[in-house]
Parts: sequence; structure tokens; C-alpha cells
Amino acid sequence: MEMLHQNNEEQLSTSFLFQNKFSTFFITLKHKMTYQEVLDWMFAQLPMYQRQGQAAFKKDLTNIIALCEELGNPQEKFKTIHVGGTNGKGSTSHMLASILQEAGYKVGLYTSPHLKNFTERIRINGEEISRGSVVKFIEKNKTFLEKQGLSFFEMTVGMAFEEFANQKVDIAVIEVGLGGRLDSTNIITPEVSVITNIGLDHTQFLGETLSEIAFEKAGIIKNNVPVVIGERQKETEKVFITKAEECNAPIVFASDEEQHYTTDLLGDYQKNNVKTAVEAIQQLKGFAISEENIKNGLLNVVKNTNLKGRWQVLQEYPKVICDTAHNKEGLFYTLKQLKKENYKQLHIVLGVVSDKNLNETLPMFPQKANYYFCKPNIPRGVSADELQNQANVFGLVGKVFDSVNQALEKSKVNASKEDVIYVGGSTFVVAEIL
Repeated sequence: MEMLHQNNEEQLSTSFLFQNKFSTFFITLKHKMTYQEVLDWMFAQLPMYQRQGQAAFKKDLTNIIALCEELGNPQEKFKTIHVGGTNGKGSTSHMLASILQEAGYKVGLYTSPHLKNFTERIRINGEEISRGSVVKFIEKNKTFLEKQGLSFFEMTVGMAFEEFANQKVDIAVIEVGLGGRLDSTNIITPEVSVITNIGLDHTQFLGETLSEIAFEKAGIIKNNVPVVIGERQKETEKVFITKAEECNAPIVFASDEEQHYTTDLLGDYQKNNVKTAVEAIQQLKGFAISEENIKNGLLNVVKNTNLKGRWQVLQEYPKVICDTAHNKEGLFYTLKQLKKENYKQLHIVLGVVSDKNLNETLPMFPQKANYYFCKPNIPRGVSADELQNQANVFGLVGKVFDSVNQALEKSKVNASKEDVIYVGGSTFVVAEIL
């Protein structure tokens, strides 16, 4: 008997051709997918905004509604806080989760994108979803996911909702992926809605002006659900007030409130996020959260939720700092913080992605620094040569490197113990060095 082996990766099955003198026939054996096969399938087969950009952006919620109906609407089985905004929504989400954990609750946390491991996106009390649970979800739903043509983000949201329901969390903090009104997370009815701030980011999807972007973000405001706006901005406050009035939603601007809490998250810009998180907790009804819980939650964010990449000091002598700030508003605070550092010489490892307005962001960077230009290892990363050419226009001078890690290593070789190395420009640059 002769046996020929044929492997079809897309179907993740194994076919065997059997031949003997009487007949020829196929037997197809489905094999259990490994975690790596699941990730490869998710990343390669389906659109993923972080990697592909505009091609992955969906214009409605039909897919996520269909998926959640297929799953038995798990998002209705636990309470939520919904967090949107241009900058600070990740840090604010982690602060909220940490405070709720300190109060003794079982807390789900859904954030995006991940820095190193896909499982970072879905956590319960700081513990990432197991690889086995990721595999089980995809294997169970793969036929539906393919037939429906779900995006990477849509299936990940569904996975998070099912995990939180299965694990019976008391409450989950759900971070918006992109925008708000049409974001896949926007099928929940939260206890509190949070919008941190508004900046000019993802303008190809959300609008060219702050008020247009605010309209999209305001889409997470729900009927009779309190909404906390992190920062009062004159270009956007009317949009939020109007939407809140339409929804009969009590509205608070956290920046108007006086608070004096501190957090273990470094960077002066976290002060705004602290105010937003505390105000959101104060608007949350039906949960017993003490002043001590708030204080300890804010002081133990990293320990409780394992947050990375926010003004994270990786080493001393030379001091190496990384930060995920990647747009005009985020970089304003981060580069302001960088000016406060004491150093003999400043080294900046810089990489960006293609949908950022470099004419706005590059002039913000200091000219008195040695630059190490690199490309984050994703399809929409800007080439190091192109970044160098555009940076030179604004007096930012440096050399080109083949990878983020090569750029970082060279900066360490060149830096003295009294120098500072800053790594940033994109979430994906930071991800590669952590």
C-alpha cells in the first residue's frame, strides 16, 4: 500500500491518499490546532487594523452583533465600564481595573493593541487569558468566523466577552479599539462611559477636525448611563454635552475636579488619567469602593494589571526610557517630560507608522539629540530611510538602522553613563524592545 501525505494549512487538516490494487481513496484527519497555528491564522487570514490600516476598518457593527448572537450574547452577562478617547484610554483602563481589584472584585480587562503577547489583550485580575482558551475559542468558532468574514479585532472582542462571561467576572473594563460609535466594543451597555480626551488621530476614519472626531467618540454615550469626559476642550465639549443631553446621560468633566492622588505610573501626563479614573469610580453605582481602595489601586497599577510601555524605565546608566505615545497630543506630554530629564547627551530611537502626520509630530522632537531611525516590523511601518528624509527637514539628524533592536543596541554603544536614551514614536517600536 502506498501512502502520500498532503498538508493544507488553511484548513489545518491532514489528508492521506491511500492506494492499493483494488481502489484509491482519501482520508482527511482534522488535527487540534496549536496556539501558534491559531495566532498565524488570526493574524494572516483576517484583517487587522494595527497591521494593515484602513483595509481592516469596518463601517458597521453587523459582524460583532452576529458573533455575539452566535456566542449567546456573553456581553450581557457581566457589568462593564467602557473607556474611549484618543490618548490615555489604556492607562485609564488599567487604573480602573487596579482600583476595582483592590476593592476585592473579580475584574476583566480588555485592551488593545498588545505589546508582546496576544494574550495581554484579555486579562482577569491581571492574569492573561490562557493559550488553551484562545485555541478553544478559535477551534469552536472557526467555521462561523470564516463564513462571516470577521476581522481580527471583531473576533478578539467576541473572545474577550466570552472569556469574561465564562469566568464570571464582577465587572470588566472595556477599552475602545478605534473611534467609538462604530467600534466593535460598542454593543455593551456599561455602568459608566469614559472618554479621556480628543486629538487628531486616525483622521482617515474618524474625521479631520476635533469636533468630527468627538462625534465618533461620543457614540459610546448611552441612554441614562453616566459619562465622564477626561478633559474639557473648547472644540469638543459642546459635542459631548449635546450627546449626553440627547441620551439623558449625566455628564462630568474630570478636569474640572480637584484631586490629589498619586500613581505608580511614571510620567506627568498620568495626572489627567488619574483624575479621569477616580471620577469614573465615583460615578460607578452598586460597588463598594473605599478611599483606601482608590489610593492603593492607583499606587499598584503595574503590579495589579502588569501594564507596560508608559514612560517605562528599562535601565539606568545610561537611562533608557520607552513610551508608546505616537500622536501629536500624546507626544506633547511625553516630550515635555523628556525635557525634565538630566543628561549629558540625548539619544532617540525613533520609528513610526504610515497613518501619522509627521509634519505635525516631527517638529516637536528636540534638534539637539542623536537620532537612530528604524522601521517597526509591521507592513504599515514607515521605512527608516523615508523617516530620516522627513526628519532632516526639521533638523533632526541621525543614522538609519535595519531594525528597532539594532538601533537600540547602537544607541547603547554610543551613550555614556550620563546620557539618556528615549525609544518611541510608535506602540510597535516599544513592543519590539520589551
